[in-house]
Amino acid sequence: MPWKETDVLKERMKFIAASMEESWSMTELCTAFGISRKTGYKLIARYVEEGLDGLRDRPRAPKLHPNKTPSAIEALVVKARISHPNWGPRKLVPWLSRRHPSVTWPAPSTVGDILKRHGLVRPRKKRKRCTPATKPFAEALKPNDIWCTDFKGWFRTGDGQRCDPLTILDGYSRYLMGCRVVAKTDIEHVKKCFKAVFREYGLPKVIRSDNGSPFASCGLGGLTRLSVWWIKLGILPERIEPGKPQQNGRHERMHLTLKQETAMPPRSNMRCQQRAFDHFKTEYNHDRPHEALADKVPAELYAVSPREFPKAIETPEYPGHFETRSVRKNGDIKWKCKRVYLSESLARESVGLEQIDDRRWRILFGPVELALLDSPTWKILRYPRRRIST
Repeated sequence: MPWKETDVLKERMKFIAASMEESWSMTELCTAFGISRKTGYKLIARYVEEGLDGLRDRPRAPKLHPNKTPSAIEALVVKARISHPNWGPRKLVPWLSRRHPSVTWPAPSTVGDILKRHGLVRPRKKRKRCTPATKPFAEALKPNDIWCTDFKGWFRTGDGQRCDPLTILDGYSRYLMGCRVVAKTDIEHVKKCFKAVFREYGLPKVIRSDNGSPFASCGLGGLTRLSVWWIKLGILPERIEPGKPQQNGRHERMHLTLKQETAMPPRSNMRCQQRAFDHFKTEYNHDRPHEALADKVPAELYAVSPREFPKAIETPEYPGHFETRSVRKNGDIKWKCKRVYLSESLARESVGLEQIDDRRWRILFGPVELALLDSPTWKILRYPRRRIST
């Protein structure tokens, strides 16, 4: 037997029809329909006044909105936004308050809603992020376990030249190994700086950076030609999460001190600016006590790495059960008579593939796991974050 279907309107109509019969009292009738006498009298009155439409559900929105922003204030908000299209609610509210001190202005969140209703808010374009490295991050237990690197924010010297200093810091001792102005923030110039530091201080185990160029990319594994070079040297690249500079906090704190000591104000020209960086590096490493080091100076804890910079860089080797493929200059490999694109950063390098089940293969460059290859479909399945093979 099928279930009986009903709805609120049908039940109300049944209630009205039953109320017209003299055999029911109001109390009995309301009890039978499971409603109060007050609701019963209200339904009868609405039916008498409006007919069948009186039994339908009415909008529950209040007719009056005591907290609604007056239209005049809303118009002033819109006008201010049009005059200053790049200002957000937190800029507009104090700006309007200074010009109209007698008006009680709504909260910035309400102003934001007003701007949205009038189509004056541009949605942010979703940025393509590169894959962050494995967490938790490696721990610095001794010198050269982790080096931190980044560009201090650029500024102009007194003669108007753009200054982009590249900094390299030992994560354990806070020893500043490099603070050099680079002509361009590209791989070629950055690699030249790292070569000089490697020759003087040896090689670290890990280099931690942010997700900007030339340290990282949006390609497979977030690799660039620079990080590929690091891996071939036996250095693991490690990247913080996008928008989380606190994950490289000791380096950011050094940048603040560097800015205060050398760029406020900037020097007259690039030569003088580099001389100021060199003086800061010496003072920071040998004279300036560091609270995190129990008031020792970085030079007291730092020692040159026993891993020297090699004269010849070797290609990564893989175990015998791996399949190896050479990456072509356009970034793809040949797999079962098909071309599979990996990354142009790996051009002319050798990658290893390890079978993990009937259809999937792990793709590695050295110890770094880049992705999974679905063999039947030739599709690359990216990891949610880059992994380090153990």
